[in-house]
Amino acid sequence: MERHFYILSIALEAVFANRFRSILTALGIIFGVAAVIAMLAIGNGARQEILDQMKLVGVNNIIIMPKSESQMEEAAKEGASGRQTTEKYSPGLSLADAESIASIIPSVERVSPEVIYESVLISKGVSTYGNISGVTPDFFNVFGLTLESGEMFNEDQLREGKAVCILGATLKTRLFPQTDPIGQYLKSGNIWLKVVGVLQSRAVSDDLSGNMGISDYNNQVYTPIQTLLMRYRDRSVVTTAMIRGNSNTTVVSGDAIMSFSSSASGKEDAFNQIDKIVVKVKETALITPTTDIIQRMLTRRHSGVDDFEIKVPELLLKQEQRTKDIFNIVLGAIASISLIVGGIGIMNIMLASVMERTKEIGIRMATGATRKDVVFQFLSEATMISLTGGIIGIFLGLALAKIIMQLTGILTIVSWMSIVISFGVSATVGILFGYMPAKKAASQDPVTSLRYE
Repeated sequence: MERHFYILSIALEAVFANRFRSILTALGIIFGVAAVIAMLAIGNGARQEILDQMKLVGVNNIIIMPKSESQMEEAAKEGASGRQTTEKYSPGLSLADAESIASIIPSVERVSPEVIYESVLISKGVSTYGNISGVTPDFFNVFGLTLESGEMFNEDQLREGKAVCILGATLKTRLFPQTDPIGQYLKSGNIWLKVVGVLQSRAVSDDLSGNMGISDYNNQVYTPIQTLLMRYRDRSVVTTAMIRGNSNTTVVSGDAIMSFSSSASGKEDAFNQIDKIVVKVKETALITPTTDIIQRMLTRRHSGVDDFEIKVPELLLKQEQRTKDIFNIVLGAIASISLIVGGIGIMNIMLASVMERTKEIGIRMATGATRKDVVFQFLSEATMISLTGGIIGIFLGLALAKIIMQLTGILTIVSWMSIVISFGVSATVGILFGYMPAKKAASQDPVTSLRYE
């Protein structure tokens, strides 16, 4: 054991005696380890974002949205090529569709229809721009939304379309910055709504908002869907303005006179009674067959008109996850090449060191050192360089991950596994690529080495 410690001290002495060369040798390992840690951190961040998105869109959800007129015209043109098409009447996406899905398909757990309008919201002289959404209590369950304060809509409010609402977190801060909003009133159009609850804050990325129709929960006012249809506007009711083709309509309902443009989704879907239906399926395995049944059911209910689209967020997100996983594997492989290049650098420098230190090797072997001792010495030098490079690379990788997140906004998560793997690989590289120079040093003939100038 003492012999080994003595040899290690000689190896350490040799590394420090040639510290500049040792640093240059370790650079490949340093940057390789740092690159592996940073790339895996980006991959872990991307995976976490996907998981967070899955939580936002809800587990086992199917989203049904109306197609815009431009999408339908495109589909009609494609369908007209090669075959004769006839125009058919479709009532558009309606509350009756949601009720049929809930009552007929046994694999469906909950159905959440939603109507969205853009509106100016006013409270005590403070005004802001936001969306007012008509929903059912199932909406909050489907998307896992919870109240920060107050209570959910009760049966009486839902049945009679009472003028009540639940505020998103952002709107609560804007409209009631200093006071408790519960029991207070806010004005949307010409309707005064009583605030009965406030949602907890929930962030939604732009990708989800645009690609999957997920609303910004924080910037919405939620009211019972019957309240919106009765007191504001029901697009299934034909009016003179709609017949004349006006997209901007004035609605008179009781004591409310409001001016509306298009829905918050920005689609030209004035003929659709509702803007979205979210269907929660009981089990993940039932998503695909349930989607097929919904497709056939709605096609039949809409007289064969292709005026709706069905999206399955979980499947889309899993596909995106697979794409990102492949990309991360490629990034990790590219970063790992740096470690191999660093190992080759160690081997080359150590081979050059063997040539330079031929006389030293001859003296050591002449004074009693065995071939195993020489192998151990040079292998120890290579391992020390690679381990030191690995440690420095870990700190550099942590710093890189933090810099990437701050400069680009990309979420990075450094895991202990990535640190262990990169450090283990750096040590392995040092041993593997250091063995050949060590073996070459041990194979030197002592007599020839002593004569070397």
